[in-house]
Amino acid sequence: MLIAEIARTSAAVAGTPGRKAKVTALAGCLRAAAPEEAAIVVAYLSGELPQRQIGVGYAALRDVPPPAAGPSLTVLEVDAAFTEIGGVSGPGSVARRRDLVAAVLGRATSAEQDFLIRLLAGELRQGALDGVMAEAIAVAAGVPAAEVRRAVMLRGSLGPVATAALAEGAEGLRAFTLEVGRPIRPMLAAAAPSIDDAFAKLAADAAVEWKLDGIRAQVHVAGGEVLVFTRTLDDITGRLPEVVAAVRELPVRDAVFDGELIALRPGGSPHPFQVTAARTATRTAKDVEPVPLAVFLFDVLHLDGADLLDAPGAERDAALTSVVPERLRMPRIVTGDPSRAKEFFDEAVALGHEGVVVKSLDTPYTAGRRGAGWIKVKPRHTLDLVVLAVEWGHGRRQGLLSNLHLGARDPATGGFVMLGKTFKGLTDELLAWQTEKLRELAVREDSWTVHVRPELVVEIAFDGVQQSPRYPGGIALRFARVLRYRPDKSAAEADTIDTVRAVAPVKETP
Repeated sequence: MLIAEIARTSAAVAGTPGRKAKVTALAGCLRAAAPEEAAIVVAYLSGELPQRQIGVGYAALRDVPPPAAGPSLTVLEVDAAFTEIGGVSGPGSVARRRDLVAAVLGRATSAEQDFLIRLLAGELRQGALDGVMAEAIAVAAGVPAAEVRRAVMLRGSLGPVATAALAEGAEGLRAFTLEVGRPIRPMLAAAAPSIDDAFAKLAADAAVEWKLDGIRAQVHVAGGEVLVFTRTLDDITGRLPEVVAAVRELPVRDAVFDGELIALRPGGSPHPFQVTAARTATRTAKDVEPVPLAVFLFDVLHLDGADLLDAPGAERDAALTSVVPERLRMPRIVTGDPSRAKEFFDEAVALGHEGVVVKSLDTPYTAGRRGAGWIKVKPRHTLDLVVLAVEWGHGRRQGLLSNLHLGARDPATGGFVMLGKTFKGLTDELLAWQTEKLRELAVREDSWTVHVRPELVVEIAFDGVQQSPRYPGGIALRFARVLRYRPDKSAAEADTIDTVRAVAPVKETP
C-alpha cells in the first residue's frame, strides 16, 4: 500500500464530522491493506507511530525538501525508515536523523509530505480515536464491534487486533485472552456531581470505595513472580520493590489485581501527588530518599486459573477478599443508603483523599471503557484536560511558559474543544517543569504562543461552566486553576466535552 492512500483516507476522515462516514473511510483503507501492513496502517490513521517515539522533533521538520512528482512511497518502506531513525544514537545522531527524515520526505508528494509531517509532529487530529478505529476494524473484517473492543482490551493495542481480524476474522479475535503477565487496559469510571446522582444512576445497592490521589496500578502474579504495570501499560516493577514484596506474600500463584499505590504520611494522610508520582518516574533525584508506597487493591481479574473479567462485581470482590488481607484492600462499604454513602465519602475526604467511587455489584470488568458501572464523586469540580498551547509569561514569569490553553476531548471529531486558559495554581516548580516539558512538545510558535502536541494531561479545578462565544464549543470554565499534571494519563484518557457538561451544568454568562 502506498502512503498516498493513507494520506487520502486521513484527509477524508478529517473532512467529515459524521462518525459513520469516518468509519466507512477507514474501513475501506483497512480492507486494501496487506496483512503485514494492517498494524502500521491502523497506527498511522490513529495519529501514532508503531515505534511510539523516534527522536524526531519540530526542528527536524522545518526544512522540507521539494516534493516528489508522483507517489511511490510504500507503508512498509516508511515504517522501516522510521525504525532506522529511531535506532540512531550517539555523536552526530541529531544530524543523521534529520538527513534520514529528509530522505523520506524527499520521496513524498506534497500531500504525502503534509501527512507525514503532521504524523511525526503529533498533529494528525482527524477523528480516528480508538473507538472509531475499533469500529472501522470490525466493519473491514466483517466481525462484531464488541469482539474487536474486547480483543483490544485484552491485547492493549489496536494494531495486532486489526491484523488478526483482517486475516482470520472472529476466530482470530477469540484467540486474544487474558494472559497473566501481559497488562490489559484498565476499567475507567464515569463522573457524577454528588452521591445522590451516583446512586440514582445505579438504582440498587452499591459498593462505595475510597478514591485515592495515587497511581493506578495493575499487578500481575505469574508463577509467583510479581509484575507491576501503570494504567498506560508500562512496566514499573523494578522501581517498586516494596510493592513487589507486599504482593509476593499473598497466597496466590497466578493472579491479576487492579489497585492504587500511594505515598502516605505516618498518620495515614496522603503525601502530595508529586511524592507518589516521583516513585514511578523514569528519572528520580539521587539525593532524595524515596517514600514507600502503600498498596490498596480493589479488584481481581484472574485468580489461579480462573478468569474473572466477566464475573459481576460482587463475585470479583469475594474472590479478592479471599486472598488479600484487609490492610492491602481498598476501604469500602456496601449500601443502598445514599446518606450512609455520604458519611463514608465525608470520612474519606477528611483523611485527605479525593472522594469515592460508587460501583455496581453486577457490572463486569469493562476494561478500557468509561462505563456506567463505576462512578467517581469528588468534593469539587475537577477535570483532566489536555494542554493545546501555552503563552509566554511576563513580569515575574518572564521567560517562562505560563498561560495554558486547555482542551477537552471531542469523541465526535477526535479532536479537542478548547475550554479556556489559566495560569493560576502554578508554583515556581511547576512553571519551570512545564516550560521544559512543553518546549519538548512544541510543533510551532510565534512571539507569544507555543502550540504543542496534545499529549500532556493536567488536572484542573474549576467553579463552574459558563456560556462563551469566544470558544468553538460555546462554553468556558469559570475560575480554572491547575492542581497538578497527570503524567500517568494519556490524552486519550482525558475528559470529554460531554463529561464537562454533565459534571457542571452551564451557567448563563453574567
